[in-house]
Amino acid sequence: MDNLNDIYNNYDNLGVTRDYENYIEHIYIFYNKMNMSIDEIANIYKKNKRIIQMWIEELKLDSFNSDEKMNLNDNSNIQLELNKKVEIKKIEENKLPKRVDDFVSYLKNIKEQSPNTIKNYTYDLTLLFKYLVGRNQDVENYDNVEIGFVDDNFIRNITLSDLYDFLNYVEKVRNNSAYAKARKVATLKSFFKFLNVKMKVIDENPTIELETPKIKKRLPVYLTLDQSKKVLESMNKGKKYYSRDYCIFVLFLNCGMRLSELCNIKLKDIKEDTITIIGKGDKERTVYLNEECIKAINNYLKDRKELNNYNEYLFLSKRKTQITARAVEDLVKKHIENAGFKDKKYTPHKLRHSAATMYLKEGVDIRFIQEILGHENISTTQIYTHVDDVELRKIVNDSPLSK
Repeated sequence: MDNLNDIYNNYDNLGVTRDYENYIEHIYIFYNKMNMSIDEIANIYKKNKRIIQMWIEELKLDSFNSDEKMNLNDNSNIQLELNKKVEIKKIEENKLPKRVDDFVSYLKNIKEQSPNTIKNYTYDLTLLFKYLVGRNQDVENYDNVEIGFVDDNFIRNITLSDLYDFLNYVEKVRNNSAYAKARKVATLKSFFKFLNVKMKVIDENPTIELETPKIKKRLPVYLTLDQSKKVLESMNKGKKYYSRDYCIFVLFLNCGMRLSELCNIKLKDIKEDTITIIGKGDKERTVYLNEECIKAINNYLKDRKELNNYNEYLFLSKRKTQITARAVEDLVKKHIENAGFKDKKYTPHKLRHSAATMYLKEGVDIRFIQEILGHENISTTQIYTHVDDVELRKIVNDSPLSK
């Protein structure tokens, strides 16, 4: 079940509960027993075909022999076969409210928001309605609550007080931080404004007076130049995936890519000294490569060629499929800890911070850093100037005249 757990966390299906055994049973029935196509399964799960194909490949559902199939769930396999129509109906009933579907369609087709943004908005709204419905039903586990029946009358009765109750719930029960709550407030404001202004479904917008939680400004965590070099030097050249992992670190530290941008690099995106990447909001930008990046990519491509793999993505997993965000997070954590840096929580995004901070320390104009990082607004980039503010304060305090 470990594979399934990882896959489910990476491709969170908001309409199906986190019941891993049932989840694999569903896919098993659809694909192996009912001979459903990937298109049909994708339609049920509301996912694109690539994700469904990845599930099937990673779960190896297309390579079980007959004995393995029967052992998938010895106690319930026969019952599942008899009740397959019931199972399908159960999944299909796990639908989102119509107005959430309308909103998602608006975000995708009109606003052209990125898949990650749409996923986050959908998650927040699913959680909201599961809470509101579950609270009225007096159930303990809101994850199992059906919300497909929610209609306009239900939505019209949602008050500001309900929304504050929801924010209290995600803070107290789901341990949401101020950042997570702020994102949910943004989701709620956008959703109810859409219903009020665009769809004319509600006469009053309950989020008008909804306040965003105050967020304390945090300075970015980053690796220094010396620390970055130590991480790269400490990586074991004899390990099987050395060239891949080394290349990933080099691109993060030199190009300041986002995690999703790195995972989605395709071979066709790489030119002589540039990579074309798709950033937030599906915006395309060109990343320029220095000699170290080019060398790291070429060394990795030599090893990759030996795999005889024609996958379109640059970075591949152990299973020779597109590497997942979770896998990159794990390898980043492993190599940084192996280098002896365990005092802070370092993530791929912290490597992005590291790249930006190193450029700033080298005197690169903040506007160029903005372009490198793909920030739409320069105010987002300006957080890195505060890092030097901290060091300037330390320099002044350490002045000989202050002692």
